[in-house]
Amino acid sequence: MFQLPPLSVLILIGTFILVAIRQIGRFRLQIWQIVLIGAVLVLLTGQISIAAAVSYIDPTVIVFLIGIFIVGEALTESGYMRSLVYRLFRRARSVDALVLLILFSMGFASMFLLNDTVAVIGTPVVMLFAIREHINPKLMLLSLAFAVTIGSAMSPIGNPQNILIASSGIVGNPFASFFSYLALPTAINFIIAYLVLRFFYKNEFNGRQLIHAHMGIRDRELARLCRMSLALLAIAIVSDIILISSGSMLRPNLAYLAVAAALPILIFSKKRYQIVLDIDWSTIVFFIALFVLVGSVWQSGFLQGFVSGHNIDLQSVPAILMANVIGSQFISNVPMVMIYIKLLSSMHVPVSVGIALAAGSTIAGNLFILGAASNVIILQSAEKRYGQTLSFMDFAKIGSVVTALNVIVYWLFLAL
Repeated sequence: MFQLPPLSVLILIGTFILVAIRQIGRFRLQIWQIVLIGAVLVLLTGQISIAAAVSYIDPTVIVFLIGIFIVGEALTESGYMRSLVYRLFRRARSVDALVLLILFSMGFASMFLLNDTVAVIGTPVVMLFAIREHINPKLMLLSLAFAVTIGSAMSPIGNPQNILIASSGIVGNPFASFFSYLALPTAINFIIAYLVLRFFYKNEFNGRQLIHAHMGIRDRELARLCRMSLALLAIAIVSDIILISSGSMLRPNLAYLAVAAALPILIFSKKRYQIVLDIDWSTIVFFIALFVLVGSVWQSGFLQGFVSGHNIDLQSVPAILMANVIGSQFISNVPMVMIYIKLLSSMHVPVSVGIALAAGSTIAGNLFILGAASNVIILQSAEKRYGQTLSFMDFAKIGSVVTALNVIVYWLFLAL
């Protein structure tokens, strides 16, 4: 006899459907608002108590995001990142070279600055190129979205879900393990993303020469503080690698890295209050709401019963990749990883399982818009500031091809 899933699961499914259509009558909702509505509904319907909801919110992820967003906002406000990007991108004399530079440079930056931060910084940059060089904005937005998703896979601080995996203890020596397992397949996936984009937007790759206008620093004092912040972040990361590699029992909390990086701006900048006000608080709300929504689903026991009832091998690399790619579309990748870590908590798992979890949950962001918060950040920023966006189908049409090929590459490297 068919039995309806718990109400919390139905609310989660409804949230996903609403994200896909994003329209209720005359009202067009932003993604963070839809997820917040879902979180409020599970609270109002008693699917989870307020105390339990608070307990599911991971403070490490939230503090890390706030700290990194402060650095990202300062980089944008000062014009320092824009200036760095100009110095790099001015070498791109064609659309081919520009897309490749976006993929590799923004992807590499995501390894250290968090993909959500690079999404914040990168959106105005790629939109500027789209406007000035008359390039299809959809091509620019997709290039950035694929870049920050693919690039963040090979770093334990590249995205929030990798932070969760690294802090869970599943992967020993996170920086070395992530890079050794994922560097080569990730490089291959950059090339795949370029080839797929070139296929779907062949008319844009017409060989015409690009002429770049100079983009300078707007606030030199704030730019100096940004350099200090980036230096502190680099020192913190290197120190973390050394401590782990030396077998030290000390494990710096990843939230402390972000707070340390933000301190020069918070202490010395005259614009500190405005910077804090201007960071992407909607994404912070998005994550808090997701934690609550997923917490209610976990508390229902539905997922645990589904896994045990279908004898799913949670440690099989193909199963991990597929479960996370599919599951992340319904609840986004951070909550999906939270759930998977809970399911693995009673097992002794090899490092490859944690790496596969990171690869699958990260690359899921290339399939649908809700698969990664960085997609949400890019599209909301482009829509708000430039009146440009990607529809659910715009993203899915190309993202489905990129994701399928990405999964095959990771499967070949991790399972064979």
